[in-house]
Amino acid sequence: MKRDLMNCAAITMVVMLGSLGVSACTSTSPTAPASIDALQLTSSSSSSVPLSDGGALQIVKDLPAPQNSQNGSEQPLSPNDVLEVDVFQVDNLNRTVQVDASGQISLPLIGTVTAAGKTVRQLEKEIEAAYSANYLQSPDVTIFIKESIGQRITVDGEVNKAGIYPVSSNASLIDAVALAGGFNTIGDAGKVFVYRNIGQNTLVANYNVESIRAGKSRNPRIYGGDKVVVFPSKSKIALNNLKDALGVASTAVRIGVLAP
Repeated sequence: MKRDLMNCAAITMVVMLGSLGVSACTSTSPTAPASIDALQLTSSSSSSVPLSDGGALQIVKDLPAPQNSQNGSEQPLSPNDVLEVDVFQVDNLNRTVQVDASGQISLPLIGTVTAAGKTVRQLEKEIEAAYSANYLQSPDVTIFIKESIGQRITVDGEVNKAGIYPVSSNASLIDAVALAGGFNTIGDAGKVFVYRNIGQNTLVANYNVESIRAGKSRNPRIYGGDKVVVFPSKSKIALNNLKDALGVASTAVRIGVLAP
């Protein structure tokens, strides 16, 4: 009888411990930090946090091309872009002009022309139409972008030379890292995040540069306006860290080491 009572007590204890174990595994602490390793963020495409401008920061697995660059279309001109306007065989009409804050340029004979928001090809056709209306027969206008604000990127975080860099129309992520002098001693090639404005929202994706260099992952294209941020190797990345890093990179100031 005594042995039976002891067996019953032992069984009861096992059941209680099992119940506690299940409870411990299924319970979550409301104060636990939502910190996720950088390489795991790509599976959290539904994660987002609001931004001060009314949009949201959203984590995605891969960044889409900017809306103005999809389907192979050119990136539109922006205020402060510097353009060289060449009218074939009419040298006195050639000008180097800067798009002003209102988005306009000023040219001989035809006066002000709105340039911002148009592609180079669109602006060329508009200037040709303006000259042909009253001044020239079949004018041939060519525009070169001498300096483009829209074709600059920010590279920040754990790189050797953080800053703002001009990029070509076919620049890649590897190119962006090279412009910034590569990673510093604590920069993690697997924790490279690229931010891109799509509509009202800002999308961010994690790319592994080491994997890209080894030919295991594709080398994504980088577009003007992108922000590339490299995090330290020992850091854990949470959505709020990404939001903070975006804010600092947007002001072209070097971010500090994020605490694990």
